[in-house]
Amino acid sequence: MKLVFAGTPEAAVPSLAMLAASSHDLATVITRADAPVGRKRVLTSSPVAQAAHEQGLPILKANRLGDDLTEVIARLAPDLGVIVAYGGLVREPLLSVPRLGWINLHFSLLPRWRGAAPVQHAVIAGDALTGAAIFKLVPGLDAGPVYATLVRPIGADDTAGDVLEELSVTGATLLRDVVEDIAAGTASATEQEGEVTLAPKLGIDDARVDWSRPAAAVYNRVRGVTPEPGAFTVVAGARVKLLAVRSAAFAPDLPAGHLDLREGRVLIGTGTHPLELVNVQPSGKKAMPAVAWWRGAGRDGLVAS
Repeated sequence: MKLVFAGTPEAAVPSLAMLAASSHDLATVITRADAPVGRKRVLTSSPVAQAAHEQGLPILKANRLGDDLTEVIARLAPDLGVIVAYGGLVREPLLSVPRLGWINLHFSLLPRWRGAAPVQHAVIAGDALTGAAIFKLVPGLDAGPVYATLVRPIGADDTAGDVLEELSVTGATLLRDVVEDIAAGTASATEQEGEVTLAPKLGIDDARVDWSRPAAAVYNRVRGVTPEPGAFTVVAGARVKLLAVRSAAFAPDLPAGHLDLREGRVLIGTGTHPLELVNVQPSGKKAMPAVAWWRGAGRDGLVAS
């Protein structure tokens, strides 16, 4: 088959590599335009663009799949469109351009967590299981029939980054198998069943920790927004990024948000039992052990908000 592929972040790269190594013709790779990255805001190509360039594949860069891009893709006459975390919606008339439509690798067990941040929301919600699904694109948000799924337990200490990294690899294999079934004419899809939950994109406000919440909910929030957008709190008017946190269930209670150094550990109170801050990154500084940050702060009575 002749394929077109749309994807942007690192999580889409294994799928691109899998399809590029297949017997199918990857006619073009669509990805979002170069964007500023890092503190110096250096204009940088997406991970998918970089991977496609290394493999000598044609690249189309666009932040919106509009009429101009639709015309370009229509001239390629693709059999199938494949999308993995592109960062934009495929609407008509582009939806009907490939002869066999579009399929999407989505990192959840649909219909749970439809939307842009399914893994993050699964971890924040404390789900025991997540996974990946290959489904056929339809006009509704992540609403199409499902060709195949895989299940992945969420470990008690897994971050969203841990889960997504693994699913990007195992999901790529699942995607390859579905593409082969579609090519052979043996693929079948089943309509989604069950309660629909939504997973909208997370912003910086979602990453600020509410210490009045129970410890388990705080810990899930920190894990769910790691590495992006990155959990943080504010101490003495300065933002502190929380890189690693762990339970301190048997430590003496602390008021919510209050910090203390006890037995060589930096503890912080929540709505239930304390948590331990392991690694942090104060604003404008490098990452460091929480104990080193505490000592640098130079005083007791610190309160996070």
